[in-house]
Amino acid sequence: MARICQVSGKRTRSGNNVSHANNKTKRKFFPNLQKKRFFMESTGQWVTLRVATSVIKTVNKNGLELTVQKAYQRGTLSV
Repeated sequence: MARICQVSGKRTRSGNNVSHANNKTKRKFFPNLQKKRFFMESTGQWVTLRVATSVIKTVNKNGLELTVQKAYQRGTLSV
């Protein structure tokens, strides 16, 4: 499974490790993905998603339906 958030679309980024001598070596920055169960109140079902922790905070604040709806409008939803 790819390291991509199913709601926000966050994915692995590339960058550099920079030493004190300013030597640069390639590295990867991974999103903090967690497997999380959410309850869909409209359908009465549990949904398991692999999402970033920032999305979990957004769902707790705004609700799952609104968060998924906004992600669908942005085109970042990948379920």
